Amino acid sequence: MLDALRQQLTRLQKPAGLAEGPAVLPLDVSAVDDVLGGGLLRGALHEIAAAGEAHLPAATGFTLGLAALAGGNKHLVWIAEDMALAESGVPYGAALEAFGLSPKRLVIVSAAHRHELMAAMEEALHCRAVGVVLGEMRNGPLDAVAVRRLSLAAGDSGALALLLRAQPAHDASTAATRWTVQAAPSAAPGHREFGAPRFAVHLTRNRRGPSASWILEWRNPDDRFVLATHAEPVAAPLRHRPHQKVA
Repeated sequence: MLDALRQQLTRLQKPAGLAEGPAVLPLDVSAVDDVLGGGLLRGALHEIAAAGEAHLPAATGFTLGLAALAGGNKHLVWIAEDMALAESGVPYGAALEAFGLSPKRLVIVSAAHRHELMAAMEEALHCRAVGVVLGEMRNGPLDAVAVRRLSLAAGDSGALALLLRAQPAHDASTAATRWTVQAAPSAAPGHREFGAPRFAVHLTRNRRGPSASWILEWRNPDDRFVLATHAEPVAAPLRHRPHQKVA
C-alpha cells in the first residue's frame, strides 16, 4: 500500500506537459531506489556536497553519474563560480565521456557571484532543451529565497537541478535530497591498474524516505551505478611465532 501511495504522489507531482518518461530517476540500484521511493525525484533540486575539499572530485563524479542517467537527449548546463573554475579547472571532454556524457551537449557558464549563479540556474531550468542544470559553488550559505525559486523552477520544467557544494551545508534548504560524498577505495583489476571510481555516499536528507549510506561504483561503458563493498585492504593478523620471542 505504501508503494501505491508513493506512486500516486509521484504522478501528482509530475509537471504538466511531461507525460512521457517517469517522474523519478531510477539509479537501478534497488537498495538506493527503495529508499528514494523509486528513484531520484525529477523536477526537483538535489544538493550534493563533498565531505571535504579533498573529496570534491568524488562528489563531482557522483554528480556527473546522476547527470548522465538523467540527461537523455537533452543538454547539460554546468554553471560554476569563477573561483570553482579557477581551482578545479573546466570540465574535460574525455572525463565527461567516461561518465557517459557527450561534450557536444554540454554548455558551460561562468558566474562571477553566487547570486548570479543561482539566477543563471533558474533561467536555464526554463529552457525545454535542458535536461540537467548543475550549479557548482564553493563554501558559504545560500539565499533561502533563491533556493526556493530553484526548486519551483525545477518543478515547472521537470528538469533535474543539481547543486554541487565543496562542503556539507547546514543552512535551510528546500532540496528534495541532500547527499554527502567522499572517495572510496576502488577494486583495481590488476597490479598498477586503476579500478572503477567508487563513492561513499550518504543520503543525509530525503523528503520521501529515510537517510542511508552506500558505497557505489560507476561502471563504464555500462554507464550505471552498482552497489559495491568497501575494498580498503585490511592488514593480516600477526602470525604466532613462539620461537621468535623478544628478549
